[in-house]
Amino acid sequence: MGVTMQKTAIVTGAARGIGLATTRLFLDEGRRVAMIDRDAQALQEAAEGLENVLPVLCDVSRPDQVEVMVAEVLAKLGRIDALVNNAGVADFGPIDQTDFQRWRTVMETNLDGVFLCSQACAPALKETRGTIVNIASISGLRASTLRVAYGTSKAGVMHLTQQQAAEWGEWGVRANCVCPGPVATKLAMAVHTQDIIDAYHDAIPLNRYGSEEEIGNVIVFLSSDKASFVTGQVIAVDGGFESTGIGLPSLRV
Repeated sequence: MGVTMQKTAIVTGAARGIGLATTRLFLDEGRRVAMIDRDAQALQEAAEGLENVLPVLCDVSRPDQVEVMVAEVLAKLGRIDALVNNAGVADFGPIDQTDFQRWRTVMETNLDGVFLCSQACAPALKETRGTIVNIASISGLRASTLRVAYGTSKAGVMHLTQQQAAEWGEWGVRANCVCPGPVATKLAMAVHTQDIIDAYHDAIPLNRYGSEEEIGNVIVFLSSDKASFVTGQVIAVDGGFESTGIGLPSLRV
């Protein structure tokens, strides 16, 4: 398959977790993937042994770095068919202890990064009638304690997705948003106490955490021709967690 014909995807936050799982799923369906992350060592380790990947070091909250990243992807891969805005930071704490710097640190990556990467990729996506999938969170759909910056940033991502769908649909560009519920990542399992794990299991109708691959499968579907008439949607991949109410006693202050 020629350089300009093989479909490509950009995945931010690709060095671990949902981003890495999504990268592997894209590779399985024959795409080339630009793996974007700001953690150089983790990115190198994640890309090792994978074929048809282009690892690019980039902090998505920095406009200058995003511009250089997209230029490199186009120079080396020739086109952009899918953008997955997955890079994010989590900072949980009470509202009273969230100073403005903590707030900005979360917003810069979680919301500004989605805006910057989408904006930079827009001309290329319009050429390919490509797709955007923005990764928000169940925390953007339902309030919980200790998530004032994180949850608000993710709610912003959800609305930004709808703005993109409304404005870029004219060029055939589709934009959708995936909101993962609790996912059994290494990080989550390291910080969730048994009490929190039990509480999540009780609150989720499917009685378990999701897997990174289960989130990735929905991302890849939305990026595919099988979802060709789906745009502007916010899809919770959460085992039914959104349907069960607000807040968990174990997570309250």
